[in-house]
Amino acid sequence: MTKYVLKRIGTALLTLLIITFLLFLLVRIMPGNPFPSERMSADMIANKRAEMGLDDPIPVQFFNYLRKLLLEGDFGNGTSLYYGVPINSVLATCMSNSFRIGGMAILIGTALGLLLGITAALNRGKFLDGFCTVLSIIGVCVPSYVFLIFLQYYFSFRIPFFPYFFDAKRFLFSSVIPSLSLSLFTLSTIARFTRNEMVEVMDSDYVHLAEAKGLHGGSLVRRHVLRNALIPIVTVLAPLIVDLLTGALVVEKIYGINGIGKLMVDAITGEGIDYNYVLALGILYSALYIGIMLLVDILYGVLDPRIRVQGKAGDA
Repeated sequence: MTKYVLKRIGTALLTLLIITFLLFLLVRIMPGNPFPSERMSADMIANKRAEMGLDDPIPVQFFNYLRKLLLEGDFGNGTSLYYGVPINSVLATCMSNSFRIGGMAILIGTALGLLLGITAALNRGKFLDGFCTVLSIIGVCVPSYVFLIFLQYYFSFRIPFFPYFFDAKRFLFSSVIPSLSLSLFTLSTIARFTRNEMVEVMDSDYVHLAEAKGLHGGSLVRRHVLRNALIPIVTVLAPLIVDLLTGALVVEKIYGINGIGKLMVDAITGEGIDYNYVLALGILYSALYIGIMLLVDILYGVLDPRIRVQGKAGDA
């Protein structure tokens, strides 16, 4: 298991390094001016470019950027968005908001999705199966921001219980509406996959054999059905987690959440494209996605020991 984990960690780090270089290269060759030309003269921009090393060859720029990032964890400063403010300090606030709201959405969506999926699978062909399936289809079809507007109208305007817009001073109350709206797609996706995978597993030979030996009810579901159905569910959940943790662009913009998604939109649509923020957020997105997929690979080995055995056979 240790060799299995170390091999995947090495692959993940190499992948992240390659992605970082490609992102850096793409950002550097993009057209446009990263500085707010309306507020800065040509001489000021030239001095700023020299100060930030933007006139150096790209390999030299990348080496210096990577050295500061690895040794100091420094993404640099903003060039047009939050001009002169360290990106790390802005990212810390935005990540805190997005991660807490996204984390709540993940917990709500996963828990309710598993509950709906299991209920539908255990009542296959009955009313509950059809009811849960219809709910899943509705959740997949309705965009999160539409559900957000619906919740805002009824629970902030008609019944003024939750804030109409995000208020950091009332974080818990302010997080309910966006968390519920963001959890809808996750809930529906998990419910649909859980139901389908459990039905497939329940029709397998080894489950019928376990039933013939007298294993029924919760023990059969826990030991044989649910565990074998979890692997494809974990695969589906991984990219959903990254999307929720990095913030839904439209939901954060509508609800006024100072999160990562809104920050990316502001960096692109401001006075000038803030390449440093675009690069930092691109690296952050990539690191989160690779980290989640690494965790999924490790969970594969935990849930299904055959994967570890196959990995050893491949190494041999």
